[in-house]
Amino acid sequence: MRKFLAACALFSIFATSALAAPASSKAKPAGSTKIYGAVEAKDGFVGGRLFDVLDSVGGTGTWMEWDVNGVRDPSVMKVLDPILNSANKPKMIWAITEREKPLLSVLLSKGAGEVLVFYELGSLDAKPVPLKLNKVLTPDVVFRDYKQVSEKEFVHLDRSNLKISVLDKLIRFTYDNPDKTPLRYDPDFATKTLVDKHAEVNDYLGFLKYEYSMMLRAFVQSTRGIFNWQPWHWYMDKWTSKYMISAKEIEMILSKGIPPEYITVFKAKAQGGEKIEMRTTGNGFLEMVITRP
Repeated sequence: MRKFLAACALFSIFATSALAAPASSKAKPAGSTKIYGAVEAKDGFVGGRLFDVLDSVGGTGTWMEWDVNGVRDPSVMKVLDPILNSANKPKMIWAITEREKPLLSVLLSKGAGEVLVFYELGSLDAKPVPLKLNKVLTPDVVFRDYKQVSEKEFVHLDRSNLKISVLDKLIRFTYDNPDKTPLRYDPDFATKTLVDKHAEVNDYLGFLKYEYSMMLRAFVQSTRGIFNWQPWHWYMDKWTSKYMISAKEIEMILSKGIPPEYITVFKAKAQGGEKIEMRTTGNGFLEMVITRP
């Protein structure tokens, strides 16, 4: 396990510094970025209040943690650069994209308490770069939301069906939550009209995109600093389209009329030669495998 982790780059620093912005109910313009508001806790955010506040602002969206060693979006750094050069270091930084404009949230100390400051961004605007694995991975940081149950296995603290196996040249993530209704494969698909085939392929494409988002949340967003991409980059077509399953590949699978053992939804070769594959059975079993050459 340690051999693989030592062979892959992570410096487990989450963010470096910040000045607390004043709470405000009115957004203040700063180019395409503006202060959206702030929530202060005089005694700090205790218990689950921190995440209650984030959820109240983000709605049903998912907050994704910013990685100081990941690719840096210029719009994010416009906010963070002055913060990173101040004395008040942020405790955590998140972003959310499931709204008209992305939000950035920064948790700061303020006196004896804390403050969450929210910034609305024009966009998340980093240019796509090749996928890369960091060369030094520290288990205590990468797997901080997991408990180690054996020399080679980790289990998520909140989801016992989410597991990671770490070998010398392989990291395997699995999430098992069987569906009551298996994914259907029509044995007569090959004889359908082009219109019907196109409609069915689009249905499967939508389903597999959902499965992909589940894998991102289960595997990428439950760990820290394995990859150079920020969590939100994995959702952007301009970053991922060449790695994703195509409509043509889905049609070939459906034409066979029988369920495959797995469907590979995402497949990439990283800059260091590592292979990353995300796949699903279509019946509640998800897997991501990272293989070193």
